[in-house]
Amino acid sequence: MSDETFTAEQVDRAVQALSDHPERFEHAQEVVGHAAPGLGGVLDQALDAGGWFGVEHESQIAAITAIPDIHDRLGAVRELVSQETRLGMLVGVAVGFELHRELHRNHDEENR
Repeated sequence: MSDETFTAEQVDRAVQALSDHPERFEHAQEVVGHAAPGLGGVLDQALDAGGWFGVEHESQIAAITAIPDIHDRLGAVRELVSQETRLGMLVGVAVGFELHRELHRNHDEENR
């Protein structure tokens, strides 16, 4: 398999196709469920390599836990969780792209 690149329009169409056909996720869920323990480690490595959960993360947690007003503190915790969820999702998608490429590389090599 070649290292493909995609336009923003192609990605938009693909995302829409996934939205229109949720049944397409069944096999992907099976694959991811099987690979989850190993993928969790890969995701942790990618987040660590990107510096997303280092000193900055710890300082954000310390600042949030020091907020005296409970409502402000809860709002800050919700925002941090939301940001980290989005970040994890984005890095997870990047890992998924590379997993896809690796699966195709292995498949192509096995079928030669």
